[in-house]
Amino acid sequence: MDSQVKLISSLQTTAKIILGIDPGTLIMGYSIIECNRNKVHLHEMHAIKFSTRLDHYERLSQIHEKVMMLIHQYRPHEFAIEAPFFGKNVQSMLKLGRAQGVAIAAAIQSGIPVTEYSPRKVKQSVTGNGNAAKQQVWKMLQQILSLKEEPQYFDATDALAVALCHHYQISAPVRKGTGFKDWDDFLKKNPGKIKK
Repeated sequence: MDSQVKLISSLQTTAKIILGIDPGTLIMGYSIIECNRNKVHLHEMHAIKFSTRLDHYERLSQIHEKVMMLIHQYRPHEFAIEAPFFGKNVQSMLKLGRAQGVAIAAAIQSGIPVTEYSPRKVKQSVTGNGNAAKQQVWKMLQQILSLKEEPQYFDATDALAVALCHHYQISAPVRKGTGFKDWDDFLKKNPGKIKK
């Protein structure tokens, strides 16, 4: 009986819920995934379109409220967010940075660890190509998670890609102290892990 309780307890502690955010002041994408070892289950993927009639500060308030609501609803263990892409428009960058900051503040306020990923890192993790188009990222997400429905906005799929990228980073076998130099070294030492 005790061994069953220990097994159930260990299984429960391996599952992680990750909240992924693609920040924006006009559209914010978010996704919630639950990861248990190599199995990933999508709970929710959506994008919120904010009214252009609201001023910038009202939209920031809505971002904070929505992120807090998601945190209370799903109780994520990890928070992953896409870093702003550095473009030429300084005003857009400033607004995007504020949106990201408000979302991060909600996670910090809730005691959730925050990890930030560049758009290139996210694309690389999901597709193997850091320059992949949004459509390519979505097609890969569909394959990985067996998704059918097309989302209304790619901001939602970007948020899912951020969450999945984070899952890959925290569960990767090639980490400091593992004794593996890279993926090739891991596969050489673990030939049974290769599926044919």
